[in-house]
Amino acid sequence: QQKLIELIRTNQIEQALQFAQEELAPRGEENREFLCELERVMALVAFEDARTSPVADLLDPAQRQRTASELNAAILTSQGLIGFEKDPKLLGILKMLEWMEETLSDKAAFPHLDFSTSGFPLKEP
Repeated sequence: QQKLIELIRTNQIEQALQFAQEELAPRGEENREFLCELERVMALVAFEDARTSPVADLLDPAQRQRTASELNAAILTSQGLIGFEKDPKLLGILKMLEWMEETLSDKAAFPHLDFSTSGFPLKEP
């Protein structure tokens, strides 16, 4: 749907209508929720200035970010990385820090975090 929004944003109305009919409408017949979203996007065409329409939020950069996030989640899910959302970002950062410490430990002396405890105290080199 983001492609449709971008076509409308750039005033390529004929291409947007063709894309919607050929690519998106068949999906709408199978999925009622998708159809509702498609109808909302197509409402942009009904207004002379889509930026002042009741659905102008679809043209916001935040919409692009939502689409990118949904796409990323779908890709990760399809790759079997379903648990990516369950791990807090902090845990991922700590895992990366632990890897960096291991990689750099033979090159420099510095205090390390002790990952064997839940408090993560520093331990001297």
